[in-house]
Amino acid sequence: MSDNKFENEFTEHSFWDKTKNFAKIAGETVLEPALKLYYSAQDSDTPKWARRTVYGSLGYFISPLDAIPDITPLVGFSDDLGVLVAATAAVAVYIKQEHTDQAKQTLKQWFG
Repeated sequence: MSDNKFENEFTEHSFWDKTKNFAKIAGETVLEPALKLYYSAQDSDTPKWARRTVYGSLGYFISPLDAIPDITPLVGFSDDLGVLVAATAAVAVYIKQEHTDQAKQTLKQWFG
């Protein structure tokens, strides 16, 4: 069991549900790091500690109980972006080009 409550919030279903439902509101700036992190966590080469970091940040992203409610106009996702950027910096060495490419492909499907 993890001591990170947001890591425990993460489920694959809730991640995809939030990213798809809030894609237009959150925008590519927020979704790109979230998707890169998600794809890196799916990679068996990513160590367990890094996956926990990723799932904790993604759990925060999908949690309805974060510092700034996501429905708040303009700033609602700023705290989420900060957490995602910090997690990206922490596990950057495990984010491969293929993860970046997968994230960009997903964004292209969603935003054109």
